[in-house]
Amino acid sequence: MKVTEHHTALLVMDVQNGIVSRFAKDESTLTPIVTAVAAARAANIPVMFVRVAFRPGFAEVSPNNKSFSAIAGAGGMTADDDLTQVHASVAPRDGEPVITKRRVSAFSGSDLEVILRAQGIDTLVLCGIATSGVVLSTLREAADKDYRITVLADACLDADPEVHRVLTEKVFPRQADVLSAADWIKGLASSNLAN
Repeated sequence: MKVTEHHTALLVMDVQNGIVSRFAKDESTLTPIVTAVAAARAANIPVMFVRVAFRPGFAEVSPNNKSFSAIAGAGGMTADDDLTQVHASVAPRDGEPVITKRRVSAFSGSDLEVILRAQGIDTLVLCGIATSGVVLSTLREAADKDYRITVLADACLDADPEVHRVLTEKVFPRQADVLSAADWIKGLASSNLAN
């Protein structure tokens, strides 16, 4: 797979303290994500971080929203809370945008699409937590918006391994290329050799 670096962005989604602590068994679980971020930076591919966070008082959270109203009831997850900060293993560098969303999809309630359009991005490489949450929702919306999509299967985590398997092996390939982080990085290397 040839990657056109000027039109591709790596989206690192919901890799934030409060979510990593629930999904990652240990730091090694995040290795494919960390490796993908390093490879994208080395290839001059923009890295963008997406996190979920709310205003104090949770004005964005409807009582009709089952999962987010539970978060509002428990407290935390506001924009300044440590739980919503990007995990240190993939800490954003100066100039790398941190996009705050208010729903499951990276596009929902965020300025992601404005940033992508401003940079001429037409291809998205997705990784993050959880496969059945932000990755699924973002993939579906990105496909409807006509982005080219790659999902880094081993750089996505889910609480249910079988759900992760079904999504990455059976559902996602209908709308995206599904690769391991290592295979995507090999593609970057061969693309750079061709330039």
